[in-house]
Amino acid sequence: MPSVAEKRTSIEELTSYFPLTFPIPTPTTHPDLITTQDLHREEDLLRNPDSFRAWWTAINTMREGYVAQQKLESATSKLPEEVTNVLGPLASPLARLSLQRLTYIYEAALKQFPGSFKLWKSYLTMRMSFVLGKPVAKKRAGGRKKLPEMKDALEEAVEYLDEYETCLDPIVGWEEWKALIATFERALMWLPKLPRLWLMYINIFFHPRCPSLLSYTHARRTFDRALRTLPPSLHSRIWTQYLLFAERKGGETTVAVYRRYLAVDPSLTERYTALLLSPSNSAPRPLEAAKLLLSLARKAAKGQYTSPEAKSPYQLLEDWIEVVEKFPEEVGLDVDDTDTSNEAIAKADADAEAAKAEASSNNGSLVRMAGPPIPVTADGKPTAPYSEDEDPSSLRKLNIEDIIEKDGLQVYKDQAGRLWTGLATYWIKRGEFDRAKETFERGFKAVLTIRDFTQIYDSYGEFHESLISALVAALEASEGDEDVTELEEEVDQRVKELEDLADRRPFLANDVTLRRNPNDVQEWEKRVALWGDNDEEVIKTYTKAIETINPRKASANFHRLFANFAKFYEEGGASGEAESDLNSARKILEKATKVNFKNVDDLAEIWCEWAEMELRHDNYDEAIRVMQRATAIPKNTKISYHDHSLSSQARLFKSLKLWSFYVDLEESIGSVQSAKAVYDKILELRIANAQIIVNYAAFLEENNYFEDSFKVYERGVELFTFPVSFEIWNIYLSKFVKRYGGSKLERARDLFEQALEKCPPKSCKPLFLMYAQLEEDYGLAKRSMAIYERATQAVADEDKFEMFTVYIAKATANFGLPATRPIYERALEVLPDRQTAEMCLRFAALERKLGEIDRARAICAHASQFCDPRVNPRFWSEWNTFEIETGSEDTFREMLRIKRSVQAQFNTEASYLSAQALGARQGGHKAEDNTPPADAMAAADKQANGPAFVAASGAKQRVDEAPQAKNDEEIQISDDEDM
Repeated sequence: MPSVAEKRTSIEELTSYFPLTFPIPTPTTHPDLITTQDLHREEDLLRNPDSFRAWWTAINTMREGYVAQQKLESATSKLPEEVTNVLGPLASPLARLSLQRLTYIYEAALKQFPGSFKLWKSYLTMRMSFVLGKPVAKKRAGGRKKLPEMKDALEEAVEYLDEYETCLDPIVGWEEWKALIATFERALMWLPKLPRLWLMYINIFFHPRCPSLLSYTHARRTFDRALRTLPPSLHSRIWTQYLLFAERKGGETTVAVYRRYLAVDPSLTERYTALLLSPSNSAPRPLEAAKLLLSLARKAAKGQYTSPEAKSPYQLLEDWIEVVEKFPEEVGLDVDDTDTSNEAIAKADADAEAAKAEASSNNGSLVRMAGPPIPVTADGKPTAPYSEDEDPSSLRKLNIEDIIEKDGLQVYKDQAGRLWTGLATYWIKRGEFDRAKETFERGFKAVLTIRDFTQIYDSYGEFHESLISALVAALEASEGDEDVTELEEEVDQRVKELEDLADRRPFLANDVTLRRNPNDVQEWEKRVALWGDNDEEVIKTYTKAIETINPRKASANFHRLFANFAKFYEEGGASGEAESDLNSARKILEKATKVNFKNVDDLAEIWCEWAEMELRHDNYDEAIRVMQRATAIPKNTKISYHDHSLSSQARLFKSLKLWSFYVDLEESIGSVQSAKAVYDKILELRIANAQIIVNYAAFLEENNYFEDSFKVYERGVELFTFPVSFEIWNIYLSKFVKRYGGSKLERARDLFEQALEKCPPKSCKPLFLMYAQLEEDYGLAKRSMAIYERATQAVADEDKFEMFTVYIAKATANFGLPATRPIYERALEVLPDRQTAEMCLRFAALERKLGEIDRARAICAHASQFCDPRVNPRFWSEWNTFEIETGSEDTFREMLRIKRSVQAQFNTEASYLSAQALGARQGGHKAEDNTPPADAMAAADKQANGPAFVAASGAKQRVDEAPQAKNDEEIQISDDEDM
C-alpha cells in the first residue's frame, strides 16, 4: 500500500501536466503540435485562410484521427485505475496531446471566423468532453413541446438532466476547468444573443463535480447575466435551468431565485411552497409557505388564480390548514395574541359598519366618502388591498381562528367538519387543550350536517383518548405521591369527560338535524324521546318546538306534536306516575286550535283529539260541546275548501273528517234527532260523499225511518253522477225492493227507469237484471222479456253475450225453446265475430233438439266463416261430430270443403302468427295432433286439416314421411264403415 508521501508525490506529478490549454498552445511553445505529416495541411490553410470549408475539413480530419488512435490505444494498453479516476478523459498522453492540437487548430480557425456559431459550438463541445467527461445519451419519449408550461418544463429538465462518465478531477485539473470557463466567456463575448451557448455554459454548473468556486456565486451571476443579455422571449429557457439550479442549492438561494420568478409568473407558487416545507431544505420556512398558500386560496376563491395541479380553492385552503397543523408554533399566534387580534378585528369591523351607515344618504343610496385611494391595475381594474397575512416577506404570524372563520367557514359551509377539526388540531398541537375543547364545542353548535358532526365527534373522541393515554403513561412513569394523586384525579376527570361526550352524542346529533331544519316535526319528537322520563326537559322541549316551528313550513304531522303534548299531561307525565292534568292538556289543545296549519285536516285532527280526550274521561257533554265549537258554520258558506289563501280555521267547517267524527259521536251518545241534524248540515254544506249518504240512510233504517232513508238515497243520487251514483242506486233499489216487494210496483218501476235513464252502458247490466227480476217476481213475464230485450241493446259490448245468454235462458223457461229462435238470430247480428261461433253452436244445438237438422247445418256453415281451424278447433270438432251423427258423405265432404276454404281464407302471415301464439298458450293443437284418431272419419279429417304452408327447412322431411295423395279431394274411408 503506497504511503502518504508517495500519494502526495503522485498527485503533484499529475498536477504538473496542467495547464494544457492556457496559454493557448502554438507550434512555437509546443514543438510536438505539428508533425511532418501535418505540413501539407498547414500549408493549405496558410494559402486559404478565408476558406471555412478548409478549416472545417482540417478540424474534422484531426478529430477523426484522434478517435481512431484512442480506440487503438484502449485496445492495446490499459491505464492505471488511480490515474483514470483523477484525470478522466485526459488520463492518457495521447488525450492530452490531442486536446492541445485540437485547441490550437480551433483557436486558429476562430481568429479567422470569430462570429461562427457552428465553430464555437463544436469547439466548446470538444473542450467540455475533455473536462466534463463523455455525456450519457438518454432516450426521449415522444416529441418535445415547443413552448411547454414552466411546470412541465421543470419536470422535463429534471428527467433529462445531463449525466457524464468519468470527468477531470476539479482539484487536480482546476486550471483546465478555469480555462473552459474562460473559453465560454470569450464565446459569449462574440455571440451574446445565442441561447444555446448560454445553456451549454449553464449546463457546466449542474455537473456533479463542478468546483464550488464555479457552482455557487459565479453560477448565479452567470444566470443573471444571461437574463440581462437575452431578449424576454427567450427567458423561459434560462429560467427553467435557473429554478432547477435554485432547487438543488436550497436555502437562501431557492428563496431569492423563486421570489424573483414569482413576481413575473405566480404559477409555480405551489411548487415553491412545497420546496419551502421540504425536509431536504436546510431552513424550512413554514410561515412564508402558509402565507403563500393562503394568498392562493383567496385568489382562487375570487377566480383570479387557476392551480396548475387542478386544485380547487378549498383544496388550496386545506393545504394551508395542513401546514398550520404541522407547524403551529411557527405559523400561528398563541392564545393571548389571538384574543387580542380578535378584539381588534371585531372593533375594526364595527367601525367599518358604523362608517358605512354614516355614509348612506337620506334616500338610501351610498355616496363616496374621503378615504385611502383604491389601487388599480394597468387596465383600470381594482386590485385587492394589501394584506399582511398574504405578504411572505412579513414576519407577523397569522390569526388562525379569524382566517378559518372568514375564509373557510363562511365560504365552504359544506366542509365545516374539516375546518373545525383543523382549528382544534392547531390548538392541540400548541398544547392549548382547553382552547381545543372550546373549539370542538363551538363546532358542535355550528355544523349543519351529520357528516360534519361525525367528523368533529370522532376527532374530539380521539383527542380525549390520546390525552388519557398520555396521562396514563405519565402516571406509570411518575414516582412522587403528590404527582400520582394529581395525575389520577386528572385521569378520572378526562375519563368522565369522555363518558359524558358519549352520553351527549344523541342530543348533539339531534341538535345538528334541528339546526338544518327547525321545522322537522319528527326530529322534535325524537328529541322528546331522548329525554325519557325527565318530565321537566320533555316539557321544555315541547314548548320550544311549538315556539320554533313555523306552521306553514312544518313537516308532516305537526298537529301530532300538540296532541302528544296534551296526552303527556293527560297521562301524568312520561312515566305516568304524576296526576293527570286535564286543564293543562285543554290549554294546549286550545292553543293548537288557533294555529294556522297547512292542511285543514290537521286542524280537524286537533278538535277530534280534544273530543276523544273528553270521551276517555267520560266527559260526554264536554265532548259534544267541543265538536259543536269546531263545526260552527259561519254566515258565508261559499268559502272554497281548497282556497289556501284563507286560514285553516276559516275553512274548517267544510272538513268532512271533522263532520264524520261529529256524526259518529252523535250516533253513539246523542239522540236520533241530533244525529239527523248533523247529517242534514253535512248535506246542506254539500260536502257529503257517497259513504255519508249510505251511512245516513242505514242509520235511519236502523231506527225504522224507512221513508226518510229512501229520501236520503234520493238526495244522494241527485248530488252525484255516475259512476258514484250507481252504487247508491244499487243499494237504494235493493233496499226498496226488499222493503216493499210488489206492493209499490209502479213506484219501483219509476225508480228503475230513473236509474237507467242516465246510467252508462258499462254499469247498467246489474240494474237491468234487478229490474227484470222484479218483473218476474211481482210483475208480468212479458214485461220481464221486454226488459231483457232492452238490456241486450243498452249494455256494453263486452256484456252483451252474457245478457243474451240470460235472456235466452229466461225465454226458454217462460215460453219454451221455439221462442228463443228470434233471440238467437238477433244475437248473431249483434255479437262480435269472436262470440258469434259460440252462439251459433248453441243455436245449432237448439235446432237439432227441435229436429231441424238442415237449419242446424246452415247455422254451422254460417258460423264457419268466423272460425279459424287453428284457433277454434272446438267448433270444427263439434261440427265434425254433428256430421258423423246426423249427416251423409256429401254433407261431410261439404263440411271439409268449407273447412279448407276457411283455412285458406285465414292463411295470412298475421293470422298464422296469431294462431301459433294462441295454440302455444292453449296447447290444444299439439294435443289434438298427437292423439290417435278415434275412427276413420276423424283420420280423414285430420289428414285434410294439414298446415297450408310448410317451412322450407322441413319440407323435404315432410314429403319423405308422408307420401302425397294422388287426389287432394279424396276422403279416406274405412272398409268396415257402413256408408
